[in-house]
Amino acid sequence: MLTQIKGLHHVTSMARSAAENNHFFTDTLGLRRVKQTVNFDAPDVYHLYYGDEVGTPGTVMTHFPFPHIARGRPGTGEVGRTVFSVPKGSLGYWQDRLVAERVGDVELTESFGARQLNFRAAEGDAMALVEAADDKRVPWTGSGVDAEHAIRGFNSVSLRLRDGGATEELLKYMGYENAETRDGIKRLIRPGGNGADAIDIEVLPDAGYAGLGAGSVHHVAFAVENRAAQLEVRKALLDTGYQVTPVIDRDYFWAIYFRTPGGVLFEIATNEPGFDRDEDTAHLGESLKLPAQHEHLRSTLEHTLEPLEDKETA
Repeated sequence: MLTQIKGLHHVTSMARSAAENNHFFTDTLGLRRVKQTVNFDAPDVYHLYYGDEVGTPGTVMTHFPFPHIARGRPGTGEVGRTVFSVPKGSLGYWQDRLVAERVGDVELTESFGARQLNFRAAEGDAMALVEAADDKRVPWTGSGVDAEHAIRGFNSVSLRLRDGGATEELLKYMGYENAETRDGIKRLIRPGGNGADAIDIEVLPDAGYAGLGAGSVHHVAFAVENRAAQLEVRKALLDTGYQVTPVIDRDYFWAIYFRTPGGVLFEIATNEPGFDRDEDTAHLGESLKLPAQHEHLRSTLEHTLEPLEDKETA
């Protein structure tokens, strides 16, 4: 069993409108935009990162906004719902806030004994806020949500699978343990993790396969402390029979990727070097940062990428 994985690192989704995406995650959810850069493989497309003050692993939601992408098709082989942690007693505030912002499908429910508020993000992404009394992570409050209500980071993600057995065994190999099963959903926990510790498995044997598009999660990333730990995980996964990519430098972390038995794309990402490697903490996410191989495109990209904010509010 692996011991290097410490919980979630980030979750990356697809979107259509960069400005709408930026508005939703900063103005509506109150997260901080910690980085605006571009997709390494499609530099004419943003890669936007939102999280706490410094983009701590376990807090970061990222998006690729492809302007002409079709809406995703929900199904199996994908992340079903991304869940953020908020303080106990704060869901009334969030329900009023989301309804006032005309957010879709706002529904107060319960998950594993905790109050949960389900909703749809700007592109139809299935998301939720869950009350967690013991989450000590420090929230970002610079986007207008006070500390009594602000998002702490991820709580969990759910995986929708046709057959959950092999993925469950993989997660156990990655250091997760069975916690409990409720309403047909199995929860696994990474003990002693970084706060973003839970993975839920929902088995839907008769559902069709998901189609990637706007509102779909592209991949879910798990955190390891450094490159040495990442190489240990990579070797172990290769030895177990998984096809794992070489280590890829993503500027703010190093990444490896592999496809799970259920079809979900997993990434193992390092906590180093972090989002302050090329910007002062006080100014994270304020300017366009480009990978070295795309710096020669700066003048073109600055004119063609969609503005993230209206001139009146920028």
